[in-house]
Amino acid sequence: MAHARPPALLALHRRHVPEVFPPDVLARLAGLVDIDVDPPLVAERFDDPAVREALARAEVLITGWGCPPVDASVLAAAPRLRAVVHSAGTVKSLVTEACWERGIAVSSGADTNGVPVAEFTLAAVLFAGKGVFAARERLRAERGATSPYDLGNGIGNFRRRVGIIGASRIGRRVIELLRPFDLEVWLSDPYVDEASARSLGVRPAGLDELLSGCDVVSLHAPAIPETYRMLDRARLGLLPDGAVLINTARGALIDTAALTDEVASGRITAVLDVTDPEPLPPDSPLLDLPGAFLTPHLAGSLGNELQRLGSAAADEVERLVTGVPFARAVHREELAHSG
Repeated sequence: MAHARPPALLALHRRHVPEVFPPDVLARLAGLVDIDVDPPLVAERFDDPAVREALARAEVLITGWGCPPVDASVLAAAPRLRAVVHSAGTVKSLVTEACWERGIAVSSGADTNGVPVAEFTLAAVLFAGKGVFAARERLRAERGATSPYDLGNGIGNFRRRVGIIGASRIGRRVIELLRPFDLEVWLSDPYVDEASARSLGVRPAGLDELLSGCDVVSLHAPAIPETYRMLDRARLGLLPDGAVLINTARGALIDTAALTDEVASGRITAVLDVTDPEPLPPDSPLLDLPGAFLTPHLAGSLGNELQRLGSAAADEVERLVTGVPFARAVHREELAHSG
C-alpha cells in the first residue's frame, strides 16, 4: 500500500522557481510530496496568510535563494516540519539555532552549486599555466603582431605547480579535476593532516610555503573571521614573479588594496570572480588593469546549470520520503568552518 505523500512547501524568491524547478522537476516533486505546483505556492515571506496555512501542514521545506530565516517563530507556525532541503549553497542565512534545537534534518545544494565553480577554476588554472591572460593583453597591445614564439619558455602546463588554498567541497573537486593533468598540486589547509593530503594526491604545505612555491594559486577557503584578508600585503608579496592568483571563493579573503598594487606593478596576474567590495566601485583600478581578469561572480550555477540544483534537491526529497539518509546532509558543527 502506497504511503501518503508528506506535505511540502517551496520557500525562495519566486523568480528563481522556473530556473531551478522547471516543469519536469516540479512534476517529479509532486509525485514525491504533497505540494502545490499549478501554480506553485511559493513562500517569499512566512507571514503571508496562504503561506501560513501551508506552513501549518508542512513536513518539508524546499528552499532556495531568498528564503527567509527559519527561526523560532516560523517553527512555531510549522509544528510538523522535520526537514529543510536547500536548493542553493550555504544554509547559514536560513537555518537558525532553533532548527538544530528542534532536530530538523537539513540538506544543502552546496556540493551541486560547486560543480560549475570547480569547472571555472579548472579552466582558469589551465589558461593561467598557458600564459593566456598575459598573451591576450600583449596581442591586443601589439595589434595582432604577437608570435607564440615570442612568449618565452615560461609558459605551459607540464609539471606546473598549482596551489590550492582550502580543501573545501569545491577545493576537493578542483583537486579531482586537476588529477588527469601533468601538474604538481599543493594544498594548504589547517584542518587537513599530511596523511589526508597525501590520500587526495596532493603535497601538503603551509600557507606561506605554498604561496612562495607555486606558479598558480587558487583560493577555496571559507569566509570566516579567521580567513578575513588572509592574503594580506605580506603574503601577496610571497608570490613568485609571474604568478597567477585565482579567487572564486570570497573577495574578503584578499586585501584588495594590496592586490591592486601587486597587479598594477605587473608582478602578478589575478583572475577574480569575486571581489571586496562586490561589485567594485566604478573607479577601481582593477577594472582597467591588464593584469586583472575580472568576471561578475558568474562561476557558480547560472543559466541551465540552475536546473542541476533543482534536480539534486528532488533527489534529496526522494531520499527523505523513502527513508534513505540525505546524500548532502548538513550538520550543525560543520557550519562554523564553512563559507
